[in-house]
Amino acid sequence: MRPTTKDLAETAGVSLATVDRVLNGRSGVRQKTIDAVNEAIRSLGFERNQFAATLARQKGYRFAFILPKDGDEYLAEIIKRIEETKEAGRAEMLDIKVLRVDEQNPHETARYLSRLKGEDYDGAAIMAPETPQIRDAIRRMKERGILTIPFVSNQRDEDQHDFVGIDNRAAGRTVGRLMGRFIGPREGTIAVLTDTMQARDSLERRLGFDEVINGSFPMLSVLPTLETYGEPERTFDIVRNVLSHQKALAGFYVMGSEARVPLKALANFCDTQTFTAIAHEKTPTTIQGLRAGKLDAVVTQDPGHLVRSAVRILRSKCENRTTLASQEKIRIEILIEENL
Repeated sequence: MRPTTKDLAETAGVSLATVDRVLNGRSGVRQKTIDAVNEAIRSLGFERNQFAATLARQKGYRFAFILPKDGDEYLAEIIKRIEETKEAGRAEMLDIKVLRVDEQNPHETARYLSRLKGEDYDGAAIMAPETPQIRDAIRRMKERGILTIPFVSNQRDEDQHDFVGIDNRAAGRTVGRLMGRFIGPREGTIAVLTDTMQARDSLERRLGFDEVINGSFPMLSVLPTLETYGEPERTFDIVRNVLSHQKALAGFYVMGSEARVPLKALANFCDTQTFTAIAHEKTPTTIQGLRAGKLDAVVTQDPGHLVRSAVRILRSKCENRTTLASQEKIRIEILIEENL
């Protein structure tokens, strides 16, 4: 027989009402009592009927995906997957919304986050740069009862087990290994382009990339990271200047998640087949780049898996239970023309 809430109450030495309060995350229960109930859950192997629990709760969960206001093809793919998950989640009483913030203005983003109320949202998956203002705003969200997880772009003080995204340092190492192998034994420089180094995913990718290039390919030198801030005109100016001054350019690494404008700039000023070019994320532009020979490889993560994993983790946090780590691990995928 499967253990019941009555078994939990007897094992923890508390009332059924207290067990119900702990399982539903309600206030007014001492931490010592919560720990006793959770230990009983682990020792008995208790598994809750989540559908019945949601019906008994008489309301579903309200989750938000807080995404950058400025974005391009990859962000559009994520939003598309959120809408799919939103439709599929209606039967489970899930209400999912997309909220947009100005990631280039951390003070405005922090003010926006401060206006979100616990009675409106149970949890939020947040894709935002790591700045002191945003970090403090996220902490205050938790104090107001909104559970949060970092989404795609990590925040340093978050629990790494709840981060939804690839291991970005490993992704950078992967690009470094591919870049070095594709370039071969010749000497040269590598240009690195991204939106902003305030985003932790870019910082970790650069660290991983440098580890491999510096350790295994000493004949190659990597230029300082060039930041575009997502501005097309600035991107074109940067690419034109790099191509004008770096005559020994052997590689070009588009490190951010949005590659359409950088690749358009490259195609406008040069023949990319003269050097190795690698980008991140599977989008219409990167697929076209691989097929046209403008890109050598794309290192990506599945946006559908990202969104579904974020919803599962937020729900599990609301229900005070753990998730299956192997199910939530986001894999690093390598695309070349031959495996599209």
